[in-house]
Amino acid sequence: MLIGIDLGTTNSAVAIWRDGTAQLVPNALGGLLTPSAVSIGADGQLWVGTPALDRMAAHPADTATSFKRLMGTQRNARLAGRDYTAEDLSALILSALVRDVEALTGEKPAEAVITVPAYFNDRQRKATRRAGELAGLTVRRLINEPTAAALAFGLQDKGDREPFLVFDLGGGTFDVSIVEMFDGIVEVRASAGDNRLGGDDFDHALSTFARGRLDPDGLLDPLPAERRDALLKRAAETCRRALSTASEAEFALTVNETRLSATITEAEFESACESLVRRLRDPVVRALRDSSIEAAELSDIVLVGGATRMPVVRKAITRLFGRFPNSSVHPDHAVALGASMQAGLVGRDAALEEIRITDVCPFTLGVEVAEHDRYGGLQRGLFSPIIERNTPVPVSRVSTYHTMGDGQKQIEFGIYQGEAREVSGNVRLGTLQVPVPARPAGEVSAEVRFSYDSSGLLEIDVHVPESGTTRNLVIVDEEDRPDPKDIDRRRAALAKLKFHPREEAANVALIARAERCYEDHIGALRQTIGQWITEFVGALDTQDPRRIAEARDFLVERLDELDRASPL
Repeated sequence: MLIGIDLGTTNSAVAIWRDGTAQLVPNALGGLLTPSAVSIGADGQLWVGTPALDRMAAHPADTATSFKRLMGTQRNARLAGRDYTAEDLSALILSALVRDVEALTGEKPAEAVITVPAYFNDRQRKATRRAGELAGLTVRRLINEPTAAALAFGLQDKGDREPFLVFDLGGGTFDVSIVEMFDGIVEVRASAGDNRLGGDDFDHALSTFARGRLDPDGLLDPLPAERRDALLKRAAETCRRALSTASEAEFALTVNETRLSATITEAEFESACESLVRRLRDPVVRALRDSSIEAAELSDIVLVGGATRMPVVRKAITRLFGRFPNSSVHPDHAVALGASMQAGLVGRDAALEEIRITDVCPFTLGVEVAEHDRYGGLQRGLFSPIIERNTPVPVSRVSTYHTMGDGQKQIEFGIYQGEAREVSGNVRLGTLQVPVPARPAGEVSAEVRFSYDSSGLLEIDVHVPESGTTRNLVIVDEEDRPDPKDIDRRRAALAKLKFHPREEAANVALIARAERCYEDHIGALRQTIGQWITEFVGALDTQDPRRIAEARDFLVERLDELDRASPL
């Protein structure tokens, strides 16, 4: 059985695709959401979900929450005297979800589609995949959370939709994706986000604001920091949720049988969270800019994630777009439902056979280079992009680099993922070395091709024309020793992409047609045709399929007009 899982910072959920529909699976307590919380007793007893969350206030040192934020890092959580990685703890959540599915269906699932924030980098995606494997699952695919939500939203009526924006603010992460649906294709145009912004941050801002008013006598000060923080976090979460439906709410907790409370108004909460609300704007602007879509062109603003229930967030969205957002999908359920739909697509369910989904590369991929400055110095450790962020995948791009030293015998390419100008601010994925002929600086070139697919496989090919030398490196978004047959299959699929768009037969034929037309005319019209050819070749050199398609349509239309105007 193949299932869809929303592995969330605050809550997780699992859904199955059965009989042509997505169905959420209840947990042992009957709830559709399982808190992403783990608690371990001194005797090794394990609590997962709601029971773990209930233990947090009394046993904060033995309970972990929000560990999704540690995915892909070296930081551990220490519970009951033992260190656990974020992957270990996530695997315990995933195992609980698997048991829930087994209890409902009588069948233990072996495969899963798991959602990740769109802005998760390579390390975080690998960590998520390993968590699934630790839980005994074969992770068939990782799907971006906004993409999953778009599936749940867009497939309600299976009709075409103009570009819409998915605004996904969860417990620990914030993602924005711009999506379009047409002819059974769900196309992600652009994604952006902030992996350090979510409901947890609003809770922290609220508890910081409320503490002085709540505890003027300092009754919380003698408590161990972990217990104090756990009490404040739980009270802040309860108060924040109450403020979603009321103009004021009580921020309350009990310390040594003494009840502490303070009334927080909606206006005070908004003021405390002002800096967080401002951070919501930048990812939205980046996604719009990358997709070349104006805010006014968006057909809908779709809200996903429990934190979007906050009035302060909905007000910010309304101000940002000048209209009310769409809340027709359940903010807590959409991602899991979409994941199960993706599971149905992976499993080739007949009900979804006409649906295809395309995604984008969320981060820029490139190599480390050095550049000469105007004063004769050499600036090292700079990032040279090859595949830009928000490029539709699968994709293949090539860039050319040259030697920088006389007699240089080798070029070393550091492979990086990120947006920073200096590679030190990006994620290092690997290194590839290639020997080159020893010649004067700049006389030897290396063509570097990056090919990337929706499963996270990145293949790097380097070719040195002067010597014919080639080198290849494969970076895979999965466990360290993947199935060689699967890698071969995916590499074969990428191999079909490895040619410059200028080499496509249709493009070659169109250029030839335009050049014949150029030869047939004189004067100003001939100059105009020459400009059309230059613009089309320039579009081909961008290697951007959308831009190439637009340029091709334009050139074909102009040439057709000339043919119709022919005197014969």
